[in-house]
Amino acid sequence: MESMGKKKPRPRRSFTPEFKAEIVGLCRRGDRSVGQVAKDFDLTETAVRFWVGQAETDAGERPRLTSGEREELARLRRENRRLREDVEVLKRATAFFATETR
Repeated sequence: MESMGKKKPRPRRSFTPEFKAEIVGLCRRGDRSVGQVAKDFDLTETAVRFWVGQAETDAGERPRLTSGEREELARLRRENRRLREDVEVLKRATAFFATETR
């Protein structure tokens, strides 16, 4: 039986910052709509809109987290998670050694 009209998911692709900046520039120029730019370059409209929004944020035009702030937040969250795990291990070790010395 055929797939009954369901599309296969598109494989995840990655793009260079230069390419993203070029696409954002095309959208900002106003010659073509975001949808048309996305179609012309075989991109999803959602991705292009996100890139445009992030470029506006990075330029200070929108009150959201910049790319640098997002990266720092992700790094701090990873570090925080690792430190919590370390504390949990130390608590267990302390409890173990406290019962051993009695």
